[in-house]
Amino acid sequence: MPSIDLAWAISRASGRVHLILVYVVQVAQQYPLDAYLPEQVDAGERILRDAEEYARSHGGHQWASVTTALLQARSAAAAIVDEAIERGADAIIVGATNEMRYGELTQGKTVPYILDHAPCDVVVLRVAGEIRTAR
Repeated sequence: MPSIDLAWAISRASGRVHLILVYVVQVAQQYPLDAYLPEQVDAGERILRDAEEYARSHGGHQWASVTTALLQARSAAAAIVDEAIERGADAIIVGATNEMRYGELTQGKTVPYILDHAPCDVVVLRVAGEIRTAR
């Protein structure tokens, strides 16, 4: 998990840090924000569980703590920034993939929003792989 590996590498110079793993279930506008979305929530919980296990087994002694947060929001970007503000985060590490939108390569809406609005340092890790087609 490249983002966790990067967080571990960065934190080695800082000493023990608190790692917070965040997954955002984006809720479509036609549903209430607290809508019951079992498939998306189950997927998020599974991803967070795997990420937490990975973090603890790869440099777990480096972390002062590893916690997870599953959020439901209209916008993943705004939820990530709000969570960083609420927790007083020193940095956000976000993984990004390229996507093709209207014939141009982009990183979507999440990364630019976080870069523009985060109250802390932001590290963007572009994950190599296939280019997605934006919806």
